[in-house]
Amino acid sequence: MTTCLYLTPEGAVEPSTQWPCCLVPATGQHRILTLAEAAEALDGQAVDLVLPVEMCSWLHTEKWPSRRRPDVQAVAFAIEEQLSEDLENLHLSIGVRDRLGRYGVWVIDRQRFAQLLALVIEQGITLNAVQVDADRLPRDQAYGVWWLGRWLIGGALEARIAVSAPALTVLKPRLPETMCWLDDGYQALHGPAGAGRPVNLLQGDFARRRWRLPWITALLSIALSCTLAWGFMQVRSSYLELQAQRLYAESEQKFRALYPQQTRIVDLSAQLKALQKHSRTDTQLTQIARLLKLTEQVIGASSVVVQRVEYRLADGWRLQLTADSFAQLEQLRERGQSSGLPIRLGGASKVQNRVQATLILEHQP
Repeated sequence: MTTCLYLTPEGAVEPSTQWPCCLVPATGQHRILTLAEAAEALDGQAVDLVLPVEMCSWLHTEKWPSRRRPDVQAVAFAIEEQLSEDLENLHLSIGVRDRLGRYGVWVIDRQRFAQLLALVIEQGITLNAVQVDADRLPRDQAYGVWWLGRWLIGGALEARIAVSAPALTVLKPRLPETMCWLDDGYQALHGPAGAGRPVNLLQGDFARRRWRLPWITALLSIALSCTLAWGFMQVRSSYLELQAQRLYAESEQKFRALYPQQTRIVDLSAQLKALQKHSRTDTQLTQIARLLKLTEQVIGASSVVVQRVEYRLADGWRLQLTADSFAQLEQLRERGQSSGLPIRLGGASKVQNRVQATLILEHQP
């Protein structure tokens, strides 16, 4: 249940901070106090502001030809003949479609309504909605209730009016016999049955004031999200920078261990590439020197024929040979061992009068 602030009809003539009101909290006893006192008691709490029906007019459109909800301009043209003032001076609030296909419309003077809202907001009162007291009666049956010194007529009736006790005596014979009469309207307006479906007058131009706070909230949420994202990026950047510094220190330590002669480090990456390139060149020269040693000391002293030479990093040098006999290959292997070269023979086979084999000079770093 929402806290409601009822404005009495007495203060509607000359609105001021001394306007008598009835504050009905969500829990607790309702009490009569001035508008200024109500603002102090609410202390920023949002309320449903309830206007006396004497400030407004209640009208119905004819049966609407379309089930699509009409806009204010269309409704204004439809009820123009029922109005006694210029449309530009009036504020219209449209209700829901009834069982007969009509729309109920609350009409209030635009300037008067704006002044009223300004007065309430100046007191620091936050509004959830603005309603009319006779429109809050339940719709299950016709009601006549005593509230704030007069009789409210509404509910299942098409009428939404307030009458004095003497006026009710004249009007009562024209009202349905099944009406529910209550000497205290509090139960009908705020009891277990709850209020009806009152129309919120904060529509059209006046609705913008209501939604100003959610827009601000949305902007603040976006700003907060951006701030959190920026903070996350800063934390992530700092973490990655620390990790990069740690890895560079480890790399520098390993570099000094591998190349102790490099006492000065200017550009670690460039120095490492240069040293590796030099190391690869030395390795290539070393492997070629081993091949030359093999051909001079082992193969050159024999009558074998080299048909193909290839180098594999995993295996070393592979030479396809053709010899006169298996004995000649065995002599070749013995000379290789005596020269200190790690050679081995594989894939030997005899083809016609010649012997073919593969001589492997194993790779040494």
